Amino acid sequence: MTTITPFLWFDDNAEQAIERYLAVFDDAELVDENRLHDGQLFVATIRLQGTTLTLMNGGPMHKLTDAFSLSVSVETQEEVDQISDALIAGGGEQGPCGWLVDAFGLSWQVVPTLLMQLMSDPDREKAGRAQAAMMQMKRLDLQALQDAFDGR
Repeated sequence: MTTITPFLWFDDNAEQAIERYLAVFDDAELVDENRLHDGQLFVATIRLQGTTLTLMNGGPMHKLTDAFSLSVSVETQEEVDQISDALIAGGGEQGPCGWLVDAFGLSWQVVPTLLMQLMSDPDREKAGRAQAAMMQMKRLDLQALQDAFDGR
């Protein structure tokens, strides 16, 4: 069977990133790991919420950029806040429109399912108000998105 797995290149902190990601997500596991002769992690595979990722300590030659991000679909404001806070802890940064960069340099999008429902509504005026509100936000605020959609 053919599979496609995102492969993420870290300088030398993939193990710390894995520990963080496994702690952030409920359905998370270390699938396997390959260590060098000195015990340092070289490559590991993890599964987060059913998505398999491979992480490698490859050195400083290639940096993670926001040209690639992982998108996390959430249902509640509590999930938006909890996951965003956990990912940016220790040096990450909240970006615009629900995007963030974690302390390891990996970009994430924390996206409430409500946003996609509002923005795909057939009433393009309402959908446009929700999109305009999102464009003004850093961390997404579900109530503010709904209020904008409703014209409040």
